[in-house]
Amino acid sequence: MNTAVDCHLLGLRLHQGARQRGTIMGPEALRTAGLEVALRELGLACRDWGNLAEPEAQQTRHHLNPGLYCLDQVAAWTGAIARKAEEIAGHGGVPVFMGGDHALSAGSVAGMQMAAVDAGRPLFVLWLDAHSDFHTLDTTASGNLHGTPLAYLTGKPGFDDYFPPMVHPLPLEQIGILGLRSVDREERQALARTDMWIHDMRAIDEHGLVRPLKAFLERVARAGGWLHVSLDVDFLDPAIAPAVGTTVPGGATQREAHLVMELIHESGLLRSLDLVELNPFLDRDGMTARLLVDLTASLFGRRITDAA
Repeated sequence: MNTAVDCHLLGLRLHQGARQRGTIMGPEALRTAGLEVALRELGLACRDWGNLAEPEAQQTRHHLNPGLYCLDQVAAWTGAIARKAEEIAGHGGVPVFMGGDHALSAGSVAGMQMAAVDAGRPLFVLWLDAHSDFHTLDTTASGNLHGTPLAYLTGKPGFDDYFPPMVHPLPLEQIGILGLRSVDREERQALARTDMWIHDMRAIDEHGLVRPLKAFLERVARAGGWLHVSLDVDFLDPAIAPAVGTTVPGGATQREAHLVMELIHESGLLRSLDLVELNPFLDRDGMTARLLVDLTASLFGRRITDAA
């Protein structure tokens, strides 16, 4: 196994998970904002794999939900991303999947799960998001598939014959959602029946985030697990991160977000990372892209005192 590379960058220009256009430009915005430069300044050896080519979609059988958007394209992306993620994971280091909308995580996490199974390690996922993305193909009213990856990854019914088989579904107790604040009735009922760790924005307001997040990370450590972090721009408050098509007021502040990254880094558990839903078309002078770069640098070890 090649362990000379500390982090791998892969652009995923998947934008069909939602109707809002612009996330296709996310990987280039992150590159322009200096993501690789910031990581190299930390002494990390990086490899940029470029952008994954868009796969050819295969027509699936008709789905009874007439609102589903770009089902065939997202299904094709899911398989292609999963295969590439598993390949890159085999090179050691931390893959950074630069999106692209959150539908890409159906592929990135599936690929990392395959790599974790091969390594005999449990994969834990920390979902930093205003939304739970726990709809199935049957329950989504919007038809936007960026709202379905966690349902697919955990083996919820309804994806068979449309998406690649999830051979090793993620156990619900190995998933944590932090920053949740926009959940519809269908998802709320489904989440209530799960064993996922959920710490929403009200819980953060009332109890803070340090102690519960450390408790989740300690569970990962006790299990000898790998940690995949999936960071959606809408985890952040839109006042500091406007470049997202699903803005929800009341998100994480800049300091709270940096604290989350620092705690994860200190745990030593990070194995892979998604950066998703960045829409440069909606940004203001690149502020969101630059913030994502800064947060990623914190996740890889930069402290506030190092940034001056």
